[in-house]
Amino acid sequence: MFDACVAPFRYAFPVDRMVQGLKYRRELVYGRVMGQLLARHLSRRETRPELVIPVPLGLARYRERGFNQARELALPVCKSLGLTLNSHLVSRRRETQEQASLDRKERLTNTQHAFALTGPLVARHVAIVDDVVTTGSTVNEISKLLRSAGAEWIEVWAVARAERK
Repeated sequence: MFDACVAPFRYAFPVDRMVQGLKYRRELVYGRVMGQLLARHLSRRETRPELVIPVPLGLARYRERGFNQARELALPVCKSLGLTLNSHLVSRRRETQEQASLDRKERLTNTQHAFALTGPLVARHVAIVDDVVTTGSTVNEISKLLRSAGAEWIEVWAVARAERK
């Protein structure tokens, strides 16, 4: 459902350790570093989205971590490139299992109907930010919502892309 994906790194050492440090050990400096690296990569692009949307966490996971890693990555990107960030336009309607613990088939069904828009979409070109793209199931679900709300061009920006095993 999305039109383009930018994920400049492989999910391998040292990027995998940085993502895990951010998500599970609250090492927020990794979010800033990876966000700046992503911004540097994106700065070469000619077109820019009108709106940047981080993948939302469920309430339970947000309470557990105290932050949203996708938002931590999106903040330095938006600051560096002068883009508008909206962390509240998309919400999780229900808690989902953590994707890292699931196989490909389970990932595809885990995120179905898990997201909702909380207001109108006023942008035609949007970017969804996540830490790692594996199957694309999470960003595809969000893309479906955005497309139905009028988005014409949807990009996915992630730090890394996981290779299929």
